[in-house]
Parts: sequence; C-alpha cells; structure tokens
Amino acid sequence: MTKQPLTPPHEIEIDVQPSDIDELGHVNNVVYLRWVQEAATAHWHVLATGEQKDSLLWVVRKHEIEYKRAALSGDALVARTWVGEAKGRTFERHTEILREADGKLLAKARTLWTPIDSETGSSVHPGPDVYALFSTRKRPDG
Repeated sequence: MTKQPLTPPHEIEIDVQPSDIDELGHVNNVVYLRWVQEAATAHWHVLATGEQKDSLLWVVRKHEIEYKRAALSGDALVARTWVGEAKGRTFERHTEILREADGKLLAKARTLWTPIDSETGSSVHPGPDVYALFSTRKRPDG
C-alpha cells in the first residue's frame, strides 16, 4: 500500500515561451527539468516557515524524467508536485507536467533532494517538522 503525503500537492502555472523551444520545434528537455525545480521550490516556499527557509537549502541528488508528449510554443501548462517518502537525508518528490487545455500528461519526474545547512553547505538531517511537511513519513525513522 502506498502512503499518502501529509501535505497536498502544489501546482504552478507555466506559459511556454519562444525561448523554451529547441531546433525540433518543441520544448527542450532541459526546460522540463527547470519547471520541475521551479515547482518544487514554489512548494517549499509555500509550506516552509521563515526559520526553515533561513536555515535550509536543497540540492538535487537525482532526477528521473519520462517524456510523454511535446509541449509547443504558446501552450499553457500546469506543473503539479507532491512529496514522496524521505529516508534519512534523502527526500523524494514527484512532479507531473500537464497541458492545461486537455489535461494530457506531457512529462513526469521523480527527484531525490537532500537538505543542506544554508551556512555550511553540509548535508543535514532536518527537524521532524520538515519530515512532517515534506515526506509521507511522519518521522525520519518512522
């Protein structure tokens, strides 16, 4: 049985810009990764306290992305992200990029993030409050 996130998914709206288009006439793969990061960052800023934002930064350990359909110049999209399971210092996050007009899935991603101390740049175990908001687990050992 899959555990449900303790926090709801978060969405951001995206308008495909001409600069997002590559020589093949569709959104470049790297742009999707930028959107995945923008959605995750927006979710963090909505949920995290001021103290959490001041003390923690996040770095990506791994991206897995599956491209389903092409996005084109002028498309209106939605990036929907939600948290997965955290194990130790590794926090899983899922993201889907959808075309707003028809709801078609264009890409889906699974990203592993690690929190770092904003002053030292070292990987850290955040407090239980961060696990409660950004994991399907209630505690780091739960």
